[in-house]
Amino acid sequence: MSRTSPRIFTYVTLILLSLLMILPLIWLARSSLMDNAQIFIFPPEWIPSPFRWSNYPEALTAVPFSRFFLNTMTLELLTVSGVLVTTIISAYTFARLRWPGRNIVFGVLMATGMLPGAATLIPMFVLWREVGALDSFVPLALPSWFGAGVYTGQGVFAIFLMRQFYLSIPRELDEAAYMDGAGPLTVLWRIIIPLSKPAVLVITVFSFNDVWNQFLEPTLYLSSESNFTMALGLASFKGLYNAQWGYLMAASATMVAPIILLFFLAQRYFIEGITLTGIKG
Repeated sequence: MSRTSPRIFTYVTLILLSLLMILPLIWLARSSLMDNAQIFIFPPEWIPSPFRWSNYPEALTAVPFSRFFLNTMTLELLTVSGVLVTTIISAYTFARLRWPGRNIVFGVLMATGMLPGAATLIPMFVLWREVGALDSFVPLALPSWFGAGVYTGQGVFAIFLMRQFYLSIPRELDEAAYMDGAGPLTVLWRIIIPLSKPAVLVITVFSFNDVWNQFLEPTLYLSSESNFTMALGLASFKGLYNAQWGYLMAASATMVAPIILLFFLAQRYFIEGITLTGIKG
């Protein structure tokens, strides 16, 4: 009895905390099937009566949701591809190749990730304005191809995570390939990348989620509705004097669903990649 009591207490605590964590998601789901009057009634009703299933088709047709989705996926493709290419190459350089000043350069890179986004927001906006790249995907996607990412620390974190994973791979594999006449790029392509699938998946999920949810940068750089992302499209349901909360919740639930599905599909490899990246420092 003494052994089972702590275990029962642990399970009960975890269940209660889990319910607390998913409470906002439950609130989102029930609100997406209600009108404004039902959403804010007190005491709150957890089961809609009646269910307003029409919120979903009406919300997705009230704004050009398909266009917003296409814009978001285009930005995902451009950004995630850039993050993966620069992360794999940069992390390989820092973890597997020996060159003078490697640790100093890596330390400087890590220091740049500590800069708050607000410190670079205005200079970056001025830069993109001067080159005529406003109201396009260039300011949002191009930095990811240079290890920066939309957020200041996004690319730096990805490089750090991938470097930690590369350090856990035995160097004997590299040396054996070099003895057979392989070069650094051959070692990267034929040995390192095939062994790095869990870490690559982690970086992909993180980058996808960052781009999917980003709001500040698209608000700053995009002005034409034809270029809006899904995050900006959600904001259109909330006006200055009123808000279509039922439509907003339905559209938000639609936007959250792909992220939840992506995590469940990649959960096994995602957790494996997170675990393995901390083996060796």
